[in-house]
Amino acid sequence: MVRFLFTTMMLILPLAIPASAQMRPLITEDVDITPPGRIEIAAGTDFFQNARFPLSGLRGDLTRVGNIRVRTGYAGNVEVQMEGVIQNFLAIESQSATPPIPLNIDPNSTNDYGDIKTTVKIKLRNESKNVPAIGYSLGFQIPNSDQSKGIGTNQIDLYTKVIMQKTFGGSKGDPRVKVYGNIGFGILNNPLENFSQNDVILYGLAGVYKVNNNVYVASEVNGRANTRSGGAPLGTESQGQFRIGTQVKASGLRFDTAAIFGLTKNSPDTGITIGVTYLSPELFKPAQ
Repeated sequence: MVRFLFTTMMLILPLAIPASAQMRPLITEDVDITPPGRIEIAAGTDFFQNARFPLSGLRGDLTRVGNIRVRTGYAGNVEVQMEGVIQNFLAIESQSATPPIPLNIDPNSTNDYGDIKTTVKIKLRNESKNVPAIGYSLGFQIPNSDQSKGIGTNQIDLYTKVIMQKTFGGSKGDPRVKVYGNIGFGILNNPLENFSQNDVILYGLAGVYKVNNNVYVASEVNGRANTRSGGAPLGTESQGQFRIGTQVKASGLRFDTAAIFGLTKNSPDTGITIGVTYLSPELFKPAQ
């Protein structure tokens, strides 16, 4: 895994948008803040082949419809993001004969709402010639799903990350390349055992390359790593993925698509995501 990450970093660096702070089709957080008083809405659909859910013992093709992210700027260095999936649909290909948790599903398929995640991001310092921009984010997952449907864990989880970002080429405010990374940890509740949790390392490395004023190429490695010496509690296993795709600006919107490749045994084998992003005009003036 270390060798793969190093190789991928070398591939990403040459690809590494000066745009309002939006990640799609990537999931690694950047330092950029949505302008104060404006709201950025991103919506997409994802499809994953051979998605695995060890907590429920299910495996199959997962479609996520209405993958929504809403980012609101409240100051020049503070934004709040909420994200979640309106509906997950799993076409079941296999399931455990004795699932770890009680399930309430049809033999061939199941569907459920996604858990909602709320994140506050703070930009701590601007980029200088030799030092990257630095930010910090803190988020939590709201238990919105129904674990008996076999897709979500229905747990409260906490996340915290340090974000670093550096731009190269182009002009100030309009760079040719943007490279950014995350490192942090997550506190994931153990779904099968009270008063127990699994602390995981969160990581991400992403790059966006400006082809022209309307087209960008984006790529990343993102995931979480189990820190327990033995196996991770079910539902908190290591996961990771590699994404590569494009962003295209047209008609005041930004369209995106990316191919997805799993990096761990509990990650989906492959996938694809498509989406669109809209940045509103100033809707309100934040309190000073």
